[in-house]
Amino acid sequence: MSRPRSDAPQATDAATDPLRPADHVDGRQTDVVSPRLGVIGWLRWGWRQLTSMRTALVLLLLLAIAAVPGSIVPQRSADPNGVTKYFQDNPDLAPILDKLQLFDVYTSAWFSAIYILLFISLIGCVIPRVKHHLKALRARPPRTPARLARLADHRTSIVELAPGVDPQAEASRAVDLAAAQLKAGGYRVQRYDGRGSFSVSAERGYLRETGNLLFHIALLGVLIAVGIGGGYTYTGQRVIVEGTTFVNSVGTDYSSFNPGRFVDPDALTPYTMRLDRFDVTYQPFGGESAGQAGDFVAHLTTTLPGHKPVDDQIRVNHPLNIAGDRVYLMGNGYAPTVTVRDPSGKVVFHDSIPFLPQDDNLTSLGVIKVPDGLAKQVGMVSFFYPTQTANASGAFTSVYPALLNPVLTMNVYEGDLGIDNGVPRSVYELDTSGMTQLTGGATGVKSIELAPGHTAELPDGLGTITFDDASPAGATDASQSVKRFASLSIHRDVAAPWVLGFALLALGSLMLALFVPRRRMWVKATPQGATLTLEYAGLARGEDPTLAAAVEALERKHGEAFEHAGGHAAGDLAASPRA
Repeated sequence: MSRPRSDAPQATDAATDPLRPADHVDGRQTDVVSPRLGVIGWLRWGWRQLTSMRTALVLLLLLAIAAVPGSIVPQRSADPNGVTKYFQDNPDLAPILDKLQLFDVYTSAWFSAIYILLFISLIGCVIPRVKHHLKALRARPPRTPARLARLADHRTSIVELAPGVDPQAEASRAVDLAAAQLKAGGYRVQRYDGRGSFSVSAERGYLRETGNLLFHIALLGVLIAVGIGGGYTYTGQRVIVEGTTFVNSVGTDYSSFNPGRFVDPDALTPYTMRLDRFDVTYQPFGGESAGQAGDFVAHLTTTLPGHKPVDDQIRVNHPLNIAGDRVYLMGNGYAPTVTVRDPSGKVVFHDSIPFLPQDDNLTSLGVIKVPDGLAKQVGMVSFFYPTQTANASGAFTSVYPALLNPVLTMNVYEGDLGIDNGVPRSVYELDTSGMTQLTGGATGVKSIELAPGHTAELPDGLGTITFDDASPAGATDASQSVKRFASLSIHRDVAAPWVLGFALLALGSLMLALFVPRRRMWVKATPQGATLTLEYAGLARGEDPTLAAAVEALERKHGEAFEHAGGHAAGDLAASPRA
């Protein structure tokens, strides 16, 4: 079967076709090469991409995601003890997380990079839009379209004028009345007359764009407040035992202190806080939810320089405000008081040692270090049981967090405590690698067990140790025989009021951006003999489901006002809506 012959002309080359321009490109051409951007071109392209709103939204989402690890992993700036415990509990994982800066999320290089890029992106987005918005605010409303009937929301009214009335004057007066009504409704108005008609152009809703811009400016304000305010922020931790005083001084009293880069540690307000008493209530022993804490109250005496002492309290979620600092109650526990004497009876150590709780019943671990006064340096790994009992295997445990049967046990070590070699040592840990164990474990010597007020001999004739009874004079039970401690976090955040202010501004401006409609309205009056044609039209800038109702309301109110002003005879007004 033969194919049909085509008489169509064959395609010709663009260069030889006289009907095509010399620079014509058709589908057959494959050698089109885009111009080289060069370094400047690529920089411009990158700047446009960075300062686009899409990129700003992506960076904002990334910033929110990047902040998640800060709420999962303990942070050195807020919970250094938690970081230390995390390293103890996860010795393999913790170094990896540390290299990824997950213990310092908010000061990490990757979080700062996202933060700075978002800051630049928002500035690049906002500044051009502010310029354009200011220009639009100064511009007049657009001219009235020649054919309002083409708009979807359009209505027409025919007015029969009274005999002897000047149609031109009535048309102008109708437009003046419409302009006054629109202006009273918050529109910017502009008269446009000519070609046998009179009209007014009105525009409103610029607050929508204003709100949008204010929202982004508020986000910039939050970033600036957090960035700069963080430099003037500091956080410190301190454990205070009942009867002791804390002085707001970096050099002496803080257990840990994390200042911002602009904080002068020597310029802190030297106020004092004395922990007079720490009260805890527990659910009764033997009942439902036994041992569950009901309330924690730290009773303090605070003193500002040049002021009289003041009685204050700190509760959970009810911090103390003093000298611009906020003091939070982070934890509590027991601080047994021990006294160590040498063989001659001379006191060589006396202190209340905070013991770290290990469970909900406050079985607590503590370390006692006696560096001087005895024949050798002595360290003791101790456990405190508020309500001591023995389990099935004979091991001690606490069955209730209150002081019903307090017992202190300790294993004694002698040797170098490692505190003289210049290496910082934690007061909550004892390095026993270079020490000799004297009691407990494989020594065959029973661990020392003490109740409040009791004394025991240290091994090898080193001396004696006493578990001091802290009960008030005349007390008949053990409920106050051991001092308590409170773990406090002292925090100053100068950026918080600014962040709150910008957040409220962002919320208010977002309401404007979401709920203020932006629209244009026109009223046109055209005299035709003894009649007057009034046209009403509206155009939405974006989503505006209420536009049709607004045009209808404008027609009704304007017609009623025009009729009341004597613009036409009663009953002569006919309307023809078009939607």
